[in-house]
Amino acid sequence: MIGLLQRVKRSSVTIDDELYSEIGAGILVLFGVEKGDEKEKAEKIADKISKLRIFEDKNGKMNKAVTDISGEILVVSQFTLAGNCSKGTRPSFDNAEEPKRAKEIYEYFIEKLKEKGLTVKHGVFGAMMDVELINDGPVTFILK
Repeated sequence: MIGLLQRVKRSSVTIDDELYSEIGAGILVLFGVEKGDEKEKAEKIADKISKLRIFEDKNGKMNKAVTDISGEILVVSQFTLAGNCSKGTRPSFDNAEEPKRAKEIYEYFIEKLKEKGLTVKHGVFGAMMDVELINDGPVTFILK
């Protein structure tokens, strides 16, 4: 399981030229599920995201969590995070979880974030999406 987090000033998802969801300041999470991943891992990543101090305090130190700034979360499914580019020039997605199971874990992950009291928006699992963001920093982290 891979969560690629980007601290954003704002972010949005557009599907078929229609705005589907958007957030202001907060975290964009690109979320990929790999074969063998379990819901418990999604729960741990959701907990980490809710507490991760990646927002600046008044002294410019990363000392505040998304909850401290009343930030929002935008979760976008991205199976390509499970891609392997180590051999040849075409990525292999053999390690990506089957869509039915991946969707189940993706939806569970979103629910776990909401249970933390966070404002959570999301894309549509499996849809072709245009994702826009204004990366704040830039600040990007990978959680596994």
